[in-house]
Amino acid sequence: MSDTVYLYSAILLLALCVVLCRTGYLVFGHYFPLPPKLRSALRYAPLAALVAIIVPDVLPWTVQTGPQFDLRFLAVGVSVLVFLVTRNALLVILSGMLALWSLRGLLLLF
Repeated sequence: MSDTVYLYSAILLLALCVVLCRTGYLVFGHYFPLPPKLRSALRYAPLAALVAIIVPDVLPWTVQTGPQFDLRFLAVGVSVLVFLVTRNALLVILSGMLALWSLRGLLLLF
């Protein structure tokens, strides 16, 4: 079997698995209802995924030095404070980016 045939067949089989897994619950979900405990646990899945994406970027970790604090960490702190005051997602994004750009600009001045 050539490498390209193997590659394309692997991609197609993985795509088929993804489609079956994702549509399986939509099609047959009413026949197999989720238990209440599992439903309540699944409510936190998007937040857990967001934290798993953001935290390694904000606090890069190396074995020799541990977590490395930089300007992104301070910008996240500003964003969290703005969120606690306003509860507005757009202001959180804007304040975080403005804080990061401002801190980078100040750092270049010194």
